[in-house]
Amino acid sequence: MRLFICAFLLIIALGFPLAPLVKSATPTSDIEQYLINAQFQQGQEALVAKLQQNKNDDNMRFALGVVQLMGTAEKLMQSLYRYGLQQNVITQLFPILRLPVPENPQPQPVTYNDTRNILQELLDNLTQVKDTLEPIKDHKVKLTLRIGLTRMDFNANGKLEENESFWKTFSLLTGIQATEKAAQNFVIAFDAGDVVWLKGYCNLLCAIAQVVLAYDESKLFDSTAHLIFAKPQTPHAFLANGTGAFAWDNIDISDIVAFIHLINFPTVKPERLTLALENLQSVTALSRESWKLILAETDNDREWLPNPRQKAVIPNATVTQPMIDGWLSFLDEADTLLTGKKLVPFWRKREVRNINLNRVFTKPSDFDLVLWVQGTAAAPYLEFGKQTKAETWRQLLQVFRGQFFQFAAWFN
Repeated sequence: MRLFICAFLLIIALGFPLAPLVKSATPTSDIEQYLINAQFQQGQEALVAKLQQNKNDDNMRFALGVVQLMGTAEKLMQSLYRYGLQQNVITQLFPILRLPVPENPQPQPVTYNDTRNILQELLDNLTQVKDTLEPIKDHKVKLTLRIGLTRMDFNANGKLEENESFWKTFSLLTGIQATEKAAQNFVIAFDAGDVVWLKGYCNLLCAIAQVVLAYDESKLFDSTAHLIFAKPQTPHAFLANGTGAFAWDNIDISDIVAFIHLINFPTVKPERLTLALENLQSVTALSRESWKLILAETDNDREWLPNPRQKAVIPNATVTQPMIDGWLSFLDEADTLLTGKKLVPFWRKREVRNINLNRVFTKPSDFDLVLWVQGTAAAPYLEFGKQTKAETWRQLLQVFRGQFFQFAAWFN
């Protein structure tokens, strides 16, 4: 879901004008028909059939990848709805759990293995999207979409309800009143650079899923799942029957303390961390490739990611050459950290060695948040070598006028 919600977050942040509400949206293409009517499976089958007739149609392949991606987002929302995702201070800390899933009046019981299956399904579906997009080689590929008009059957009841539109989801997620008219007027002409950008985002989300699945979080689930789901199946049923002696905003403070304390995970699938590292290295490589394509563009057509000679479809959003140069420098620096050629500065003053991030992924140990903050968990990864410099990151923040992380969500 983040892949395109970040678009709307940026639109609002940079002052996108919101227009009055209109009653309905009319599809302007086959792919919009599938998105507006939440016909993701039908759309996938139809587009696959067309691709079989013409395997070199990269526009059709791009459309298929987008339909698969939106179907992936719908399945994730439906899974969270099925198990009665709660909305509170804990779930607001995690991007996936912060999604505005409707309250389920009849949630199903959920086990620890169910939650891992949700992540595995997300990982499998994102991999399918990547596989669909991978063969695209046509630098003239283009897909014009009003992505905000997409609708999804969040509660899987077979009906499309008022709050099950993409623009409405954005409103619920941010608290800012977006409208259907604004979504209708916001048209993006996605092109070859955006294909690679999308592959990069899929790799980023895959990396996150692989990291979580690499560890055993069952103890955390058993003691705190009641903060996240309505009917968790744990040995401690009494936890779901109200707060204890330290209640605050319908949550017991002791539950929050326990949540932090139990971020202490045994490594059960170390190979997944190696895969996560590969995903992250693909992110930097794909971002570099994406900007190479974007900088070579000579048109100016409703650009999602513009070069300095183009105008962004997002009003008031300007991309300068120093920004792009700074971003490419960031990618180079990130690569040196991911490969271990440079080290992450260690925060204990009496230690002159620093952290080899590459070994954190390739030689993993159990993850204990408190011990990482304290520093002792980092001890196996300390070594002598060249470290990344704080000045490099300060210059990067200056180039992006202190908004590096906002632009990073856009630039990928």
